[in-house]
Amino acid sequence: MTPIQVGILLFEEIEVLDFAGPFEVFSLAEKNNTKLFNVHTIGESESVIHARNGLKVVPNFNIQNHPKLDILIIPGGYGAEEITIKNNTILNWIKDQYQKVEIMASVCTGALLLAECGILDYKKATTHWMDIDRLENEYPNVTAVRNTKFVDEGNLITSGGISAGINMSFHLVKKLFDHETAELLAKRMVYDIEL
Repeated sequence: MTPIQVGILLFEEIEVLDFAGPFEVFSLAEKNNTKLFNVHTIGESESVIHARNGLKVVPNFNIQNHPKLDILIIPGGYGAEEITIKNNTILNWIKDQYQKVEIMASVCTGALLLAECGILDYKKATTHWMDIDRLENEYPNVTAVRNTKFVDEGNLITSGGISAGINMSFHLVKKLFDHETAELLAKRMVYDIEL
């Protein structure tokens, strides 16, 4: 079984659990002692990223040299909603990847980046409860869904705030493999989840 290639976008002032939660879920997922995913962090460059609250992270790849991806995760945080949303290089890369990946998923205000790219037009989507009004008001072609951990639109999944990215990641494991694999992984991570 060839592992599924997961990319996680990193950028300045990214919310830590937005990327670290999915990173942990996909990195630990296995079936019959076989790793199910290879997880790659990707930055605009391979320079140090300053995440929220001072955590420094170095991406594995940049947007030019990363491997071909099956899944792309777009995290959120202040860096998504106020900085990266104005970065046309990253926005154009996201649009390009949307044409290439099997599944694109966002965590928290990463949904605003997808909305800015037009990817959420005429679809249901969610984001952090503090930003759902912004999603609804600034992107009228998006149907904002409140009070949910995630919204699955097939090849496009958006999740609510911060820890909801973990729930979404377990959902993806279940969707791509099976309930038992996701359940065993949740047990290993000591994470309470309804699957």
